[in-house]
Amino acid sequence: MIENASILVTGGTGAFGSAFARYAVALPDPPKRLVIYSRGEYRQFLMSQELTPIDYTGCTRFLIGDVRDRARLRRALNGIDIVIHAAALKRIEVGQYNPLEMKKTNVDGAENLIEATQDSNVKKVVFLSSDKAFEPVSPYGLSKAMAESLFLEANNTTGWTGPKFSICRYGNVWASTGSVVPIWKVSVLNGQPIEVRDPDATRFFMRMSEAIELVLKTIAKMKGGEINVPTLPAYRIGDLATAVGAKEINITSLPPWEKRHESMAQGNSSDKARRMSIDELKAELAA
Repeated sequence: MIENASILVTGGTGAFGSAFARYAVALPDPPKRLVIYSRGEYRQFLMSQELTPIDYTGCTRFLIGDVRDRARLRRALNGIDIVIHAAALKRIEVGQYNPLEMKKTNVDGAENLIEATQDSNVKKVVFLSSDKAFEPVSPYGLSKAMAESLFLEANNTTGWTGPKFSICRYGNVWASTGSVVPIWKVSVLNGQPIEVRDPDATRFFMRMSEAIELVLKTIAKMKGGEINVPTLPAYRIGDLATAVGAKEINITSLPPWEKRHESMAQGNSSDKARRMSIDELKAELAA
């Protein structure tokens, strides 16, 4: 699947990129080369310290670069077979107040990557999208929806020998960077109240291992033009607050740029998905 391939992960020091790298270097037959492409030099340093003891073949490479920089992308793609595009500005509230910056990274960055891969020998490109891209209500969702359109359309402008482009669309990964789980855990540990915008809101549940598996399956089977959407369970936000062990909850309200219930696709919404119990959530929190 990815054995003996040269792989580049944009936004490679983020939650997905870090987890994918740990998975990939531990394989019996790891990638020939795994290039971590990101802007954060300190995050790259920390990640290199973590990976060095387990990267027995020395396949990992670190490149400082921004998806806004097309020239740098072109150079980074030299000799690359597969690209996983995980780079994005992801905080919904950040996009609300900085929509132009989100557009520069999420939309212009997607365009830069597409054109750079089309001018290289890359074979496959997988874009990591979000449930926020389906019927979007926020600048973040709109930027992801536009990027999806760009990646799908890229299959029509690529020659027979050019790369194939496919999409994995899923929700927030459980306990990933910036999610409420680690934030609420700290608040509860410190005896502080937690803030809940809407206890009856629902969100999809997905482990990082499942996100990696979805990407790997997409790489293995992609023909170009697919949007791969998983079937996931969901949880009620109020149940998560109970599972975390919150003693005091401050209920505010959902801002207009957040949905009460998320959707992956038509008919695949978090309020209709299998509902996780509080005991299930507690087990996941303890894992």
